[in-house]
Amino acid sequence: MTPLGTALTRARSWVRAHRLVSDGALAAAVLAGMLLGSFARAHDGPGGPILGTSSPSPLGVLLMVLAGGALVFRRRAPMPVLLCTGGLTLVDLFTGHPPVTVVFSAVIALYNVGAHTDRPTTWRVGLATMAVLTAVAMWLSPDPWYSQQNLSIFAWTGMASAAGDAVRSRRGFIDAIRERAERAERTREEEARRRVAEERLRIARDLHDVVAHHIALVNVQAGVASHVMDKRPDQAKEALAHVREASRSALNELRATVGLLRQSGDPEAPTEPAPGLAHIDGLLDTFRNAGLPVEFAADGAGDAGNRLPAAVDLAAYRIIQEALTNVRKHAGQAAKAEVSVVRVGAAVEITVLDDGRGTGEPADGGGHGLIGMRERVTALGGSLSAGPRYGGGFRTQAILPVKNRTGENA
Repeated sequence: MTPLGTALTRARSWVRAHRLVSDGALAAAVLAGMLLGSFARAHDGPGGPILGTSSPSPLGVLLMVLAGGALVFRRRAPMPVLLCTGGLTLVDLFTGHPPVTVVFSAVIALYNVGAHTDRPTTWRVGLATMAVLTAVAMWLSPDPWYSQQNLSIFAWTGMASAAGDAVRSRRGFIDAIRERAERAERTREEEARRRVAEERLRIARDLHDVVAHHIALVNVQAGVASHVMDKRPDQAKEALAHVREASRSALNELRATVGLLRQSGDPEAPTEPAPGLAHIDGLLDTFRNAGLPVEFAADGAGDAGNRLPAAVDLAAYRIIQEALTNVRKHAGQAAKAEVSVVRVGAAVEITVLDDGRGTGEPADGGGHGLIGMRERVTALGGSLSAGPRYGGGFRTQAILPVKNRTGENA
């Protein structure tokens, strides 16, 4: 946006926030115009009105000041302001001091009524104001009824009503377009959310059908193989072949169904096993080679890692990985880290400590690592706490339940 456009936008915003001030400025401008017009008198020769050939009376000045002051409240009370300015115009007409300049305040008030009321009210009030002011001017004017001054009152009041109605109609049209656009945007977002929910439900049904059918088949065939293993090894071998085929079909269909969730350009799924606590030594070595001293302690870490559910085992590994990454990035060059994995009843407790003093640089990423860890832990029904340690350093602790849905220990 150009500097001029920016200045105009700021000025428009300021005017909207201080409407009384803007109305006061308009009232002052109208009052100045009425006072200037009161010093001009029309004549029959060429050249139009001549300034300085007339001067307003004290009553005329008072009427113009009162009419201009009433316009300050034109937005707050459109109809009372119109009645006030119209009444002052009638008083000016009855005093018989041409030219009639107070009528311009009534013209402004009539426009404001048209811009802030409905169309029937605008035309009823506009016709009534136009008829009364024009009739009184024609009746009291010393000039012929068709004189320019009388017809100008008729023309100005009519144009004020029409202009106010046009402005109100345009404002209503723009508001209607904006409302339709906002409604269409909301409808589009709701439709997108509905389609996403329907697609998720459909994929969930497909996954359920695939997994339930093949796992049931595997279960039956495995039971048959177990039953006839000693007496009929050939039949047991055939049942195991069916198990292998059913499991392969389940994996293929599961891969095809989950593939629907992938987007173009996504990397291929890794073929290596998911990491877990059994691979923790390799992970710690990578950080040690990068210059971060790490001490590790575990209560039967290797055995505990083998007994953990796959999701919990993977989450423990990722939490240690992310916590040590944060230590490496934010704790400073001389920092040391301590990692402990302890099995406590039906839960496993992962703690990562460091004694770093910080790098002095702002953390990048906006804390997404901690957010990711917290979401991962919450999904498993666990809890995560992270914060500075007393005396310096940082502490990250996660507690993950290792019970399955049936309540049995994993």
